[in-house]
Amino acid sequence: MTFERRRRSIFELISEYMRAIEEEIEEQLREFFVDHPSWNPRTCTLEPLCNVFITPDEVVITADLPYAEKDTIEVKPLNDNLFEIKAKLKRKICFEDLGITHQEGEFSTFYCQVRVPVAVEKEERKISFKNGILEVRLPRKKKYEIKIE
Repeated sequence: MTFERRRRSIFELISEYMRAIEEEIEEQLREFFVDHPSWNPRTCTLEPLCNVFITPDEVVITADLPYAEKDTIEVKPLNDNLFEIKAKLKRKICFEDLGITHQEGEFSTFYCQVRVPVAVEKEERKISFKNGILEVRLPRKKKYEIKIE
């Protein structure tokens, strides 16, 4: 039995090398973006930076909304532990304003959904907006039922 080793062409080697590079780039981008970018050109929305801070008495949600019109800010509960934050921008922002030149599109709204990991009183929320920072204070529920599966 004789085995002949087939020589691979330079084009096969380059193609294999390019596939390996593409896989590495995709893996790095997944780690960098952690699921998705902070904008959606289809809906013309930007996702603001948000933080959820939990204390023994309350949950504080903060969102960075620069250039937001104060009168258009909406904070509404979608269910027991998910809140939607929406606000219109004072002026439209394009990709070029963000330093991105290889894409086109403009944004007119801030939009995000924030998950709260503990039970809160949704109807007793206090909302303040100062210097482009939205702050939502939600008192924690005193009595609640823990679901066991």
